[in-house]
Amino acid sequence: MKKKFISMTMAVLMGLSLVACGSGDDKPAADNKDAAADNKDAAADNNTGDSAEGDDSSNESTPDDSNPDEGSSAEVANKDKPLVWFNRQPSNSSTGELDMAALTFNEDTYYVGFDANQGAELQGTMVKDYIEANIDKIDRNGDGVIGYVLAIGDIGHNDSIARTRGIRKALGTAVEKDGDINSDPVGTNTDGKQSAVQDGSIEVNGKKYVVRELASQEMKNSAGATWDAATAGNAIGTWSSSFGDEIDVIASNNDGMGMSMFNAWSKDNDVPTFGYDANSDAVAAIAEGYGGTISQHADVQAYLTLRVLRNALDGIDIDTGIGTADDAGNTLSEDVYAYNADERSYYALNVAVTADNYQDFTDSTKIYEPVSNQLDESAHPSKKVWLNIYNASDNFLSSTYQPLLQNYDDILNLDVDYIGGDGQTESNITNRLGNPAQYDAFAINMVKTDNSASYTALLNQ
Repeated sequence: MKKKFISMTMAVLMGLSLVACGSGDDKPAADNKDAAADNKDAAADNNTGDSAEGDDSSNESTPDDSNPDEGSSAEVANKDKPLVWFNRQPSNSSTGELDMAALTFNEDTYYVGFDANQGAELQGTMVKDYIEANIDKIDRNGDGVIGYVLAIGDIGHNDSIARTRGIRKALGTAVEKDGDINSDPVGTNTDGKQSAVQDGSIEVNGKKYVVRELASQEMKNSAGATWDAATAGNAIGTWSSSFGDEIDVIASNNDGMGMSMFNAWSKDNDVPTFGYDANSDAVAAIAEGYGGTISQHADVQAYLTLRVLRNALDGIDIDTGIGTADDAGNTLSEDVYAYNADERSYYALNVAVTADNYQDFTDSTKIYEPVSNQLDESAHPSKKVWLNIYNASDNFLSSTYQPLLQNYDDILNLDVDYIGGDGQTESNITNRLGNPAQYDAFAINMVKTDNSASYTALLNQ
């Protein structure tokens, strides 16, 4: 509810009263004082309008203009509202160390993603198994060297780092750096002398083959966007012109880049390409020679992203509808997700998608049947959520994840505003969170994993 406060004394008194009846949690006096100030700021923010909608709200200056849908959101300070980070785990992009300040921003803060290391191992194993099973035809020029090129999504993204490491570990090309596998791009490495990788080997039917990473690079476009499919398509054009039939396998950190390379070159040249995400187009392309992909159970991730917000908004056990059945019968089995309490993080588990099982994954936007039951709105009233996608053009997030979220938001009685970013700057997103007071909860997908403060600073105002 939009209100004007006549004096600082009234603001403090009303803030204390509202916090007391909002979350019901016992808070130190200092926290209550901060909450009162936040409520005053939130009320002032209400007079600026919602920049996400691009409205000119300069005339919203009286209580008569208040939005009745804001309801309970005005009773809780923005800093105390449920928050879920998803897809990009708050962390140091150089070291991978988790940003625990962001992950513990308040008592209702969580992260939802997938088990990156388990998925990376699956992808690497999938590629190695394919090479071994097709050794008679995969060495295209018969030189005894299995050459592969690698499309790296974002050198500062934990998931990208894990996938690069998973490929190199499985194929024996990994080199240790600072106690872990080096995930740096090598540029070109046709002579096998780059220090970031080494030559690996595979023995099949008594014959040994050298495995070499011929080239790898971060797929970053001139504007700064990473995981860029067009850049990957251009890269395979350059690599194929330079290396020709030395390229026996293509590995990619995601399907968007993988499919760009597949369509640009590898499909016509019968070179298996392996991606990640199980996007519908990539799964369908397996019938046409795409080597395989990894399903990160986006259906489970999307459900968890909104489910933890729903539970926090309802003030019920966070495990409800996850490990414990809710009142509609929704529940997840332990073989599709894991929860790490120390990291405040839910991780979906991954599944390899190959020629053997791809027909089971043709619709990437189909919701997960065990959690498809509608919640009773009388027991779980509608709440308003602000949710952003870091890049509106990202193939996985826009074509798979967001459609799944939009299916689940109805089931969970959540009114979600979806904000698409440009994939390059946080400000392109944060500038459209001009009025957080009108929302009950937030789901944030950062451009860069280091930049959680860009969002928490807005909620702390």
